[in-house]
Amino acid sequence: MNNGQEEGRTFEASLEALERIVQQLEDGDLPLEKSLELFEQGIRLSRECQERLGQAERRIEILLRDNQGRPVAKAFNPPSGDASAGGENENGV
Repeated sequence: MNNGQEEGRTFEASLEALERIVQQLEDGDLPLEKSLELFEQGIRLSRECQERLGQAERRIEILLRDNQGRPVAKAFNPPSGDASAGGENENGV
């Protein structure tokens, strides 16, 4: 386990690694010890991704403040015809 490598990994790379682990665990062809090792790695990656999403959310909140530092909240309206997907809003985000 290379914790140094995990620290320098992008969010997307962490998510891809987590998806690979989930696939391996779902296949069910692994010995118990290997499954536990992968599960532990998956938990670490999941927490890492959650933390990065939290950091991104905090950055967005800062960016969406008005000129007096107050948060600006706007309702999100998904594009018509695709209410199930989190598409772009009116600001292209």
